[in-house]
Amino acid sequence: METEQLIRSLARDAEPVERLPHPAWRAITWALLSATYIALVVAAVGVRPDITERLQDPRFVIEVGAALLTSVMAAAAAFCAGCPGRPLWERFAPFPFLIIWLASLGEGCWRQWVQIGPDGRLQFDLMCFGTIFALSLLPAVLIFVMIRRGAPIAPMSTTGLATLAATALAAAALRLFHPQDVSLMLLVWQFGSVILLAGAGFLLGHRMLQWTLTEPRSGDG
Repeated sequence: METEQLIRSLARDAEPVERLPHPAWRAITWALLSATYIALVVAAVGVRPDITERLQDPRFVIEVGAALLTSVMAAAAAFCAGCPGRPLWERFAPFPFLIIWLASLGEGCWRQWVQIGPDGRLQFDLMCFGTIFALSLLPAVLIFVMIRRGAPIAPMSTTGLATLAATALAAAALRLFHPQDVSLMLLVWQFGSVILLAGAGFLLGHRMLQWTLTEPRSGDG
């Protein structure tokens, strides 16, 4: 199809496009709905018995807070990535909080190494991966339905950020009811699960978000 034919076809057949809400509002909507779901799950399972004591520990608060901020900022970045013309730096918005989260776990690993030495060995624990995956399913489905309304101009970044948003929220929720405080275990099995799932979401971007092409009508000239 030549350029003039394409212009005439668009002028004749194109339907009005509804403007999407600002990415920040879409991120807030997703966060509120997902947080409500997560809160119901945590309430049903029951919070960890030492939650009051843990909330008085600054490192625990920083860790969970950084995970939550990573989730919200990743959601906002995913919505921004589907809006043409927005600056590229927005896609990196969650990474400062991701680094803080990683640093808090790394500092905990160092403290535990100093206190107990090499005896604090890593144990095999797939429960963390399975729980994070299960908890993140509904928030992931919700955010993927929402991002599909945008333009798939950066599919891999968009799906990777969306998966990061859902899994980081699930990891933060897991800390509220799963009494696992060994930093090395948290680093490998919880933070590692988030990174692994976000990477899988990134690699599947081209399959999950594609341009929908409309074939020209026969006889268009």
